[in-house]
Amino acid sequence: MSCNPLIRLYRGYLRVTRFLPPVPRNLFTTLLFLCAAYLVSDTLIGHTGAENNSALVFVLSVMFISLLTNGYFYGLIASLVGAFCINYFFMFPYRAFSLSYSGYPVAMVSMTLISGVVCALTSRVKLQAVEAMKREQDTKALYELNAKLNEEKAAIQLEAARETIRGNILRAVSHDLRTPLTAISGAASVLLSSEEIAQSGKNLSLVQDIKSDADALIAMVENLLSITKIRDGTMPLNKQEEMLEEVAGDALLTIRRRFPDFPIALNLSEDILYLPMEPMLIKQVIVNLLENAIRHSGDREHIQLHLFRQDDWAVVEVRDRGRGISPEVSRAVQSGRQLTDNLSGDSSRGMGIGLSVCQSIIKAHDGFFAAGNDPEGGAVFRFGLPMEEIKDE
Repeated sequence: MSCNPLIRLYRGYLRVTRFLPPVPRNLFTTLLFLCAAYLVSDTLIGHTGAENNSALVFVLSVMFISLLTNGYFYGLIASLVGAFCINYFFMFPYRAFSLSYSGYPVAMVSMTLISGVVCALTSRVKLQAVEAMKREQDTKALYELNAKLNEEKAAIQLEAARETIRGNILRAVSHDLRTPLTAISGAASVLLSSEEIAQSGKNLSLVQDIKSDADALIAMVENLLSITKIRDGTMPLNKQEEMLEEVAGDALLTIRRRFPDFPIALNLSEDILYLPMEPMLIKQVIVNLLENAIRHSGDREHIQLHLFRQDDWAVVEVRDRGRGISPEVSRAVQSGRQLTDNLSGDSSRGMGIGLSVCQSIIKAHDGFFAAGNDPEGGAVFRFGLPMEEIKDE
């Protein structure tokens, strides 16, 4: 806040008369102070006779008019009106305008010039003070903005540190889990090849469940490792020109080995989809989507893998005729956030983690990822990859 009393008076007067438009307010101010100067001068001349200080009173009124009005116009008009009033009302012969007496012309010109100079100086001081006040407000706004930016920067740094710690913990746990899980899966495979286990239906079912759960946990661990490496930038993409049909075929073979009882239809377009990608990561995305359809859709017969070209995108779709996905899951996928346990359907199988991995991998490839429900029933997961490398500008 400015400590200049004139500016404080100016701001206070503006608050009082803020309901008036600028021109009526300026006219009202000019008339008010000229009338006040006349009344004060008339009172003084009634007590002092011919010796009065009307010229000083009118100069003071011009100063206030220059301060409280916009620009120089009203102050200059007040200077001329004040000089006329002094000659007409407060100089002999009273109630008559006259320049015939000695010194009157000089007094009139001097009064007008002095009032004009006072008007100019007051207006200049007011403008400088107003500019200083504006600079003060701008400085305050910049300071507040800088403080807000610093707070946001600190929050971002804190979140980045938390994300780094979270990623380190996930990587450490994933590495520690991968070895025993691989051993469990291998041991289960050995047991499944045993004739003794094969002859016992109950034991065979238990070993198959052990292997299935171990494979699912291994896939979840691999997903955790992939998503943490992609998000913190420790897994750079090694893109190379590949046929999407070959990558999808490899992913389909992997799924068929793990889920031999689930037939999956592969639909290919007439176009050859040859584009830059990291084949192992794209395979992981297709495997995750197919596994989610198998585990969560409830459909055992109508799962489809469809590859086609749409404009400049190579698109992959995974469809089923199952129970579909909830609007919350669809919104979570569209927004790119990871699914929570209460949205993921079967959280023990890691649907949310799998979709989060898919989102991260496709985003790293500058592609798009979407999910929704088919009007005829079932869920549709779709992702697209650019047919040509997108160059960073």
